[in-house]
Amino acid sequence: MTRKFNFCAGPAAIPEAVLQRAQLEMSDWHDRGLSIMEMSHRSPEFVSVAQKAEADFRELMSIGDDYAVLFLQGGASSQFASVPLNLLGEKGTADYVNTGQWSKKAIKEAGRFCDVNVVASSENTSFSTIPAFDSWQLNKEAAYLHYTPNETIGGVEFFWEPQADVPLVADMSSTILSRQIDVNKFGLIYAGAQKNIGPAGLTLVIVRKDLLDRAQASCPAMFSYKTAAENDSMYNTPATYSWYLSGLVFEWLKEQGGVAAMEQVNARKAAKLYDFIDNSGFYANPVERASRSLMNVPFTLADSALDKAFLLGADESGLLNLKGHRSVGGMRASIYNAVPEEAVDALIAYMADFQQRNA
Repeated sequence: MTRKFNFCAGPAAIPEAVLQRAQLEMSDWHDRGLSIMEMSHRSPEFVSVAQKAEADFRELMSIGDDYAVLFLQGGASSQFASVPLNLLGEKGTADYVNTGQWSKKAIKEAGRFCDVNVVASSENTSFSTIPAFDSWQLNKEAAYLHYTPNETIGGVEFFWEPQADVPLVADMSSTILSRQIDVNKFGLIYAGAQKNIGPAGLTLVIVRKDLLDRAQASCPAMFSYKTAAENDSMYNTPATYSWYLSGLVFEWLKEQGGVAAMEQVNARKAAKLYDFIDNSGFYANPVERASRSLMNVPFTLADSALDKAFLLGADESGLLNLKGHRSVGGMRASIYNAVPEEAVDALIAYMADFQQRNA
């Protein structure tokens, strides 16, 4: 079988080397006579896998001992509720920035638990920009400030961290491990695994330990960061196979030279694709240049009537999952860590050929 190039926004591409290793270990993990999927999560074998995965992740992200790292279930969307449940404390309000579809969902869910102060919004520009920080209406009495560094759907990315007098919370599902981040600037970071980490079903949370005592009394044990931290993310049976595969991805990332090396590759991939789009006269990207995502590149064709033919030809050329999100249409190429540079080169070659035949 010849593998094709996968530009899906999530579940996204996984490094081929990781898949091959997982295949070799599928039915018999390290001569134990059973699969990692069949092991007790409390067995010495799986605990060693979990501990190594956490240690590698901490190394990749330079996470200090003053932060807890949690491997949770439920996807990043479950954190839309978990964040206010765990961080509101005695506060009745929280600050949120609205820069796209995922911000809006986080805002809506937080509204079930507190008064949400939307400090800034780019909805008036169809989420193609990031509001200037000097326009934000921050509330010093807020429990925390939440933002989404990379809006997967709209392709907008922050390349700076907001400054606030309250804990900074970030949904880094599309940013994590793609470029270097100073974790110490954040109170809490969460990310769904299915983009740059591993399979769907796992969510990683990095939370400063001094925030673990803020949870609401009504916070269910399964949503409690403190409970998860005190039980090494094994209060219940965790997503063991997703955890294991994520650990293999962390090992692969270290072999590639770590996050700093991946950032250079990712910047090069994105620059190639954006430069081609901008100079084509046929394709267009709607996002202001300073806010263009390294990971998610939306684009439109000069004539939307050609969209179906473009996608059909791309599929036949081994370029998969380029259809844009249903809420915005057009195309989207998600070029996460596991998408090799030759995939971007192949996409550009196809786009150039399609333009020549249809311009």
